[in-house]
Amino acid sequence: MSTWEDGRSVRTTGGTYHHGDLRAALVSAALELLEEGGATELSLRAAARRAGVAPSAPYRHYADRDALLSAVAAVGYRELAEYLATAHPSPSTTDDLAAVAVAYVRFALQRPALFRVMFGEPCDRDSGERVAATAAIATYVGAIVERCFPTADPDALSTAIWALVHGLAFLHLDGKLDSSTPDAVAARVSAAVHAVLTVSLANTPEPPLVP
Repeated sequence: MSTWEDGRSVRTTGGTYHHGDLRAALVSAALELLEEGGATELSLRAAARRAGVAPSAPYRHYADRDALLSAVAAVGYRELAEYLATAHPSPSTTDDLAAVAVAYVRFALQRPALFRVMFGEPCDRDSGERVAATAAIATYVGAIVERCFPTADPDALSTAIWALVHGLAFLHLDGKLDSSTPDAVAARVSAAVHAVLTVSLANTPEPPLVP
């Protein structure tokens, strides 16, 4: 039996495969299963079958289904952070922040099964990957808030904005708001964010004058 350094898989005499990177192969298989049938179709056995390995192989890396879901969720967080940065790499105005909010909701609508796993499944919420990825998003939103509202409490306001946008994402996912076209989604999300920010700006004290 061969060994690998490039992540390729080689068939064994039993008809299954061994992977150079089994952990990554299982996460990739889990993502495919999510896209096809949602979280209900995802199990360690199904991921092993899709990856072409023995049913017992996943347990080398994942103790149970929740552990695999946690790894999948971490991938989603990283993808979301990259998606937001691509939407606007250096936002500094309320219009920029609204554009980032629209991107957040669009990500949810484009990857609904993954998005629900990221926030709705009983994953390991203390995993290192998850914590780091979540922190990256929070830092990104916080940096925008600091630029747009230099005298506001950045933690409190960024949490409020994230909660608003996250709620809008699930309202669209659950069919409570019109998501028939990208333009309809963008208009609704942008209007909601601007409405909240307008109130925040009106109640933000002016910075003290420098003598």
